[in-house]
Amino acid sequence: MKQLLLGNAAAARGLYEAGVAVASSYPGTPSTEITEELAKFDEVCCEWAPNEKVAMEVAFGASLAGKRSFCAMKHVGLNVAADPLFTVSYTGVNAGMVIAVADDAGMHSSQNEQDSRHYARSAKLPMLEPADSAEALAFAKLGYTLSEQFDCPVLLKMCTRIAHSQSVVETGARTEGPEKPYEKNIAKYVMMPGNAIRRHPLVEQRMAALAEWAETAEVNRAEPGRDSSMGIITSSTSYQYVKEVCGDRFPVLKLGMVWPLPEKKIRAFAAGVKKLVVVEELDSFIETYVRELGLECTGKALFPPLGEFSQNLVAEKLGLPVPGGAALSVPIPARPPVMCAGCPHRGLFYTLSRNKCTVLGDIGCYTLGAVAPLAAMEMTLCMGASVSALHGFNKALGAQSEGRTVAVIGDSTFMHSGMTGLADIAYNQSNSTVIILDNSITGMTGHQQNPTTGYNIKGDPAGKIDLEALCRAMGFARVRVVDPYDLAQCDAVLKEELAAAEPSVIISRRPCALLKYVKHPGPIAADADKCVGCKNCMRIGCPAISVRAGKAVIDATLCVGCGVCAQLCKVGALPGGKKEA
Repeated sequence: MKQLLLGNAAAARGLYEAGVAVASSYPGTPSTEITEELAKFDEVCCEWAPNEKVAMEVAFGASLAGKRSFCAMKHVGLNVAADPLFTVSYTGVNAGMVIAVADDAGMHSSQNEQDSRHYARSAKLPMLEPADSAEALAFAKLGYTLSEQFDCPVLLKMCTRIAHSQSVVETGARTEGPEKPYEKNIAKYVMMPGNAIRRHPLVEQRMAALAEWAETAEVNRAEPGRDSSMGIITSSTSYQYVKEVCGDRFPVLKLGMVWPLPEKKIRAFAAGVKKLVVVEELDSFIETYVRELGLECTGKALFPPLGEFSQNLVAEKLGLPVPGGAALSVPIPARPPVMCAGCPHRGLFYTLSRNKCTVLGDIGCYTLGAVAPLAAMEMTLCMGASVSALHGFNKALGAQSEGRTVAVIGDSTFMHSGMTGLADIAYNQSNSTVIILDNSITGMTGHQQNPTTGYNIKGDPAGKIDLEALCRAMGFARVRVVDPYDLAQCDAVLKEELAAAEPSVIISRRPCALLKYVKHPGPIAADADKCVGCKNCMRIGCPAISVRAGKAVIDATLCVGCGVCAQLCKVGALPGGKKEA
């Protein structure tokens, strides 16, 4: 049956049709929907893991047991999972194992533009890269065939455009994976040095065999062109742009397996054209390989090593006509990202800003606490880094920073990689204050469950971590819970914990305002007669509040009635809410 599917949904369908049995992932845009879509199939055991390392280890365990397995993550998540990735390349697999990694060229929702193809080369694993939804489905299925044929995990590289664009796919029936009973094999699966050193030659032999497979594989295809003055080597989204711009004018070598690359096929393609051009987003991965073969080619001399490409960019760089376009007569006003109206993090960040705290932040929607007018976050590095960095910051500066510096981290991020940093604070005793922003969900990636919510990926009741008990068990005597809608409480508790002579944890707890089950009192209305135009209410940066003709105005379509703004109003023009201390 033909369907129009997102690339991520198509990949999930391919995994399902291939008979995957166990899937474990950590949500990360643009990979999240693969596992969400896969969870809709009752035949597949799906879960959200606390982090990507755990997810990959779960998938390996399922493969070891003889069931086809899967895990997914975004590009920076592969950094977290790199430890098992490099060693599972040595152990190999039992049943097939596919690892999806989704890159984010253009940094739509990421802190860097990392190119995951380097991991395939470094870990010595095959990587497939689809160029549309149909290939996402087909390559997911092919991944299991290759995994079992060559005894290794297979990387499936998605990217934002392929993951989140739609194209037509033809779906099929599910086929259960082959029976692969578990057999004890210490030499294969116990990677102590004496065993690992014997596995390495097998890895090299496998890569040579995969390179030979790549030479005749249908996923790598040479498409003829009318003009051999230029030949283009490309893959993924770039292939789509090249075909849209060039049609069948120039020969194109379309690569579906981007590691290992087909040396003979590339040489043969290059021999048939006068000039060789490599079109690829981000790093010069393919171009570097082509140059290593001793072939002349042009790539990053034309195309930028950053950001997403477009049809017009490809046309311009290839020296082809660029279609004209009509410019808007009125410029579109800037729309910077902002925390939602009623966001529970807003009151807490306002309190931190008001107290002139140095705030070391983390990865989540609360990273928007760095945006004006709150401007209450000064560092964001990677998942969990806020807690560890706070410890180092306070160890370096001591009393200079201890009474005014905090770390903020979300509940899901804390479970991902914040606990080890918190253990470090308890163990090595820095006088640090960590604030866990508990909004009862994984907010930034679209409301996925996590170990603190009490529900699993399907919404069924599950084990629930008690954050207060966990922090106390880790060695913290001072654990406080505040309601971020109550500014006076937040201010008082923050002052107390910063003044304390021992490490402490503050849990700022209120569910995300966008959760369907959260009931709000409803929008408030500003009293224009009482409003004096002081703009105190604007200091919290709520998108529901604006000033018109010198008076505060509340947008009833956005306001949830949280009452935080009312606590800032000294003249009673905004009803509801306790007054700020």
